[in-house]
Amino acid sequence: MTAKKIIKAEYGSDKTPLQLGEIEIPCYVLEDGTRVFSGRGIQKALGSTSTSGSWLSKFVNDSAIKPYLNTGVLEQLNNPIAFQRPQAGGSQSSTYGYEVTILIDICDSILQAKKTGTDIPENIIENAELIIRSVAKVGIVALVDEVTGYQYKRENDELQKILAKYISAELLPWQKKFPDIYYKELFRLNGWDFTVNGIKKRPGVIGTWTKKLIYEQLPAGILEELEKNVPKSNVGNKTARLHQLLTEDIGNPHLTAQINQMVTLFQLSDNMQHMWGQFNKLKSRQQGQLELPYNFNEKGFTIEPKEVDGATDNLENYDNK
Repeated sequence: MTAKKIIKAEYGSDKTPLQLGEIEIPCYVLEDGTRVFSGRGIQKALGSTSTSGSWLSKFVNDSAIKPYLNTGVLEQLNNPIAFQRPQAGGSQSSTYGYEVTILIDICDSILQAKKTGTDIPENIIENAELIIRSVAKVGIVALVDEVTGYQYKRENDELQKILAKYISAELLPWQKKFPDIYYKELFRLNGWDFTVNGIKKRPGVIGTWTKKLIYEQLPAGILEELEKNVPKSNVGNKTARLHQLLTEDIGNPHLTAQINQMVTLFQLSDNMQHMWGQFNKLKSRQQGQLELPYNFNEKGFTIEPKEVDGATDNLENYDNK
């Protein structure tokens, strides 16, 4: 079993478990923002009475649920995250854990295996059903953030400083049209760090996505008219945001509604590939099945044809490309 580099848990402890019905699971947020459950915590949550830390590995590799775990999930289960968790008195102890949504994948596999009549202990099936009922995969990250006390306020404060530095004052209202959650969810769907350092390297492709997901969903002809009339400099660069040309009584409310709709779709998706699939299902009802516009890796994250470095260029052009 290959362990990753040991990192520290900045939030959470055994004293602040996540409560799912009668099940309690210790949870942590690591210094890189990864939310994890301890391996023993997952074992106990599933109903195991074993004191061996290897029970979970044997269960997923040797039981009837293995065929129902996709390759990526099984790989993560066989390569736990080594981290240091806080102890009383300020000390740290090393342990292993797994990204929190892994628990949902395991429970889902248990319930799928149950349908085939395979021999899985009844208490494990009952616990899997309880966990699935108690929390949807899309909400488990938010629950862990709440119970550990982890907040994005510090990073958000830094983000606003970056925006103020790289976006002129008259353009700051543009940011208000696209709330932080819009970008935060796009980063999550692609496995990117939504941190100060991550923000500084925002891929320029987000501008292309914003055009397709937001502006192209406005009534036919609106995007073309906006791009034709948006003010430009002598060298052809746009000097205003597209939304600044929309009317306050009809155009902007429609834009806001579309942004909110997409944020909801983002939150209901597991990764970028899943999101595009869901988006295409909605659009196919109107204009036929669309082709997925990007390639994806085994985790469903976008494989970018090009990544633009430099916060100034990327931040200023998100809704203009």
